[in-house]
Amino acid sequence: MKKEFVVKSIDSAPDGAPYVVISLSSIKDLKEGTQNTSSPFGAPKVMGFTNMNDMMKDLNKMMSGMGGGFGMQSGITQLKLEMHEYKDMGLSVGDKVYLELSKAETLGV
Repeated sequence: MKKEFVVKSIDSAPDGAPYVVISLSSIKDLKEGTQNTSSPFGAPKVMGFTNMNDMMKDLNKMMSGMGGGFGMQSGITQLKLEMHEYKDMGLSVGDKVYLELSKAETLGV
């Protein structure tokens, strides 16, 4: 199986280890506009409200757009790459990448 993605963000390891975390967003999601709460490059969309009642009504919508408000983003695939792998690939935000998955064939038991 081969899927097409766009590099959404590149972050250093949270524990200071020599690797980076690459966040990928599906091309299909971007084309369909399913990520309507943020742009494909990480700039958040601002939701406006005129009074507290409107804010409370839209609170659930805002929280779901942030992946539940717990730091998790919906519709994002993340990969952990070692620094030399990252440098060899020369990735940058906005690059189109392909992720290919295949099941290992096992012979015998």
